[in-house]
Amino acid sequence: MSDHKSFNVKLFRRLLKYVYPYKINFIFLLIAAISISVFSIINQYLLKIAVDNYITPKDYEGLIFIISLMLGVLLFQVSFQFLFVFLANILGQKVVYDIRIKLFSRIISFKMSYYDKSSVGRLVTRSVNDMETIASIFSQGLFMIVSDLLLMFCVLVVMLFLSVKLSLIVFLILPFILIATRLFQRAMKTAFNQVRNEVANLNSFVQERISGMKEIQIFNRERIEKSKFIKINQKHKNAWLKTVWYNSIFFPIAEISTSITIGLLVWYGGGLVGFSDNSITIGTIFLFIQLSQMLFRPLRQIADKFNTLQMGMVAANRIFKILDTNDFITDNGSLKPKKINGNVVFKNVDFSYDSKNSVFKKFNLKIKSGDKIAIVGSTGSGKTTLINLLLRFYEINGGDILIDGKSIRELPIKFLRSQISLVTQNIFLFADSIYNNIVLFNTSITKEQVVSAAKEIGVDNFVKKLPGSYDYNVKERGVMLSEGQKQLISFLRAYISDSSILILDEATSSIDTKTEKLIQFAISKIIQNKTSIIIAHRLSTILNSDKIIVLDNGEIMEMGSHDDLMKIKEGHYKKLFELQYQKVELVS
Repeated sequence: MSDHKSFNVKLFRRLLKYVYPYKINFIFLLIAAISISVFSIINQYLLKIAVDNYITPKDYEGLIFIISLMLGVLLFQVSFQFLFVFLANILGQKVVYDIRIKLFSRIISFKMSYYDKSSVGRLVTRSVNDMETIASIFSQGLFMIVSDLLLMFCVLVVMLFLSVKLSLIVFLILPFILIATRLFQRAMKTAFNQVRNEVANLNSFVQERISGMKEIQIFNRERIEKSKFIKINQKHKNAWLKTVWYNSIFFPIAEISTSITIGLLVWYGGGLVGFSDNSITIGTIFLFIQLSQMLFRPLRQIADKFNTLQMGMVAANRIFKILDTNDFITDNGSLKPKKINGNVVFKNVDFSYDSKNSVFKKFNLKIKSGDKIAIVGSTGSGKTTLINLLLRFYEINGGDILIDGKSIRELPIKFLRSQISLVTQNIFLFADSIYNNIVLFNTSITKEQVVSAAKEIGVDNFVKKLPGSYDYNVKERGVMLSEGQKQLISFLRAYISDSSILILDEATSSIDTKTEKLIQFAISKIIQNKTSIIIAHRLSTILNSDKIIVLDNGEIMEMGSHDDLMKIKEGHYKKLFELQYQKVELVS
């Protein structure tokens, strides 16, 4: 348990480091907290004076003065209360703003293997829900607790100064509330850990099902998925019910303790007024009743605010785990050649996605600048993996990959990827205009350039037919476009980037014949003066390639032109081509 506490302290200190840039805001916040405590006690002490010096002697003129004074003090107290809440919330939002930017920057720098292992729903929970929970640490938790503790300290000092006897009555009940508060905090800490886990599970489940809604409906899985959701939602509900149960126990105990304290003060203090202790007056009893409320109420509130703090600390722990993750490609490259010719060499490349299954062993391949290379093979042969390694989405385990004789590790990742255009089968489009999806918010590319490029590759006619033309919003994931239209947009995106190397990864495998003709025309334009690597299921699209490479289980089985490969008896490529040709005949 002590180790866990120590970890929390370290985590807390780390979180507070984000407050340092806003130290002026923090200083004013502390001034406001101190002022609230001071004015709160002054107001209560003025009530004692009013009872003893003006109400009991029936001095109504003096009473009006003291009430006016109390009103003035109350206005100061309220003003500092406003300032405190305002500054606490402002500080919280500034801190969360900084952490969220750092978190997002971290997330977009991870290599692809991180996303292979991580749930999108969980990452969304961390970036949105957990960040808002951290904000509540400052707006409703930490500084509120500090303010309450400061007020309680001032109350204790004033109590002891006024009457040790009456103070002892309050102190007699205080340990029970402290013990109850401590037990409550421990229980809530465990409960909130469970709550955050279940929230992440719920978000992950819902996000995945919404993304795969078409599959759910076409396979009639609505009832099954609803059943699964009910179970996950039940766990989420049960986690929250634990917090409700702990709150239901703690707050009545705190309320009873407060009432008992007031009763003892009235009983014992009333017996001393005017008898054994002349220092205790009716005003003093009134003051002690108010002070005991000021002492116990923050304790109850601290417990409640500690819940917020605990949730924030749990969220912060999750956020810092991501910030401490070093699962990204090392980017130490400094070479930036003025021109990339596009000579690509895979030299003794070793790679595996995990420690058990190797994809490539001592793999070698040379691609000359300007060549149109096609890579074919069965599913799992390593075609797409080659592309992922060239783009440094994954890091090779051994060997090297060279571009124009330079290791891709010597090139900055951003520069490397700027020299390679990738068009895949599954095109991702953002919920934005066609124009923004083409230029990807690159302000240096004008709409006139986009239109000109679209005309060159034969895409302009289809875009012009859409409502709003290039300003047409394709909605989330481009649902307003057909698969063929998405492919055309992706080709225009690749064309306008004007890179030295072009990669087409299954780019024509799921489109109709009419759109394929448009894409073939676009390809003929795009590949001019570029090194082109084409991965295709449709072998008819690669007949004119300079070289066709046949992969199987990470090894090159055959290499040559279409005519050369078709001459090989029992050859892999020949079998693939004839099998696909037979399928086409059967369909027709």
